[in-house]
Amino acid sequence: MLGLFNRRPRPDAEAVARLKGWITGLMSLGEKDHIAIAELACHEPGCPDLETVVTVTLADRRRFVLRFPSAVAAVTKADVALLGPQVPAR
Repeated sequence: MLGLFNRRPRPDAEAVARLKGWITGLMSLGEKDHIAIAELACHEPGCPDLETVVTVTLADRRRFVLRFPSAVAAVTKADVALLGPQVPAR
């Protein structure tokens, strides 16, 4: 269990803000909706080294989890747009 409590550096703040902006636009989010972004390391075979997990909590308490198989800084607007058909209507 060596390294269990080692902290990774936080994702780049500009990349996080950019991703939040794209998701806000895609889902037409309002001021009372919330987006949380986490960059997680995976140690299981077959999964990416880093995964970006986005949790969107709407004002009405519905929650949606979006996953990208890369670091936050590597997620593109095109990656977000590909989720369009999966994102529920408001």
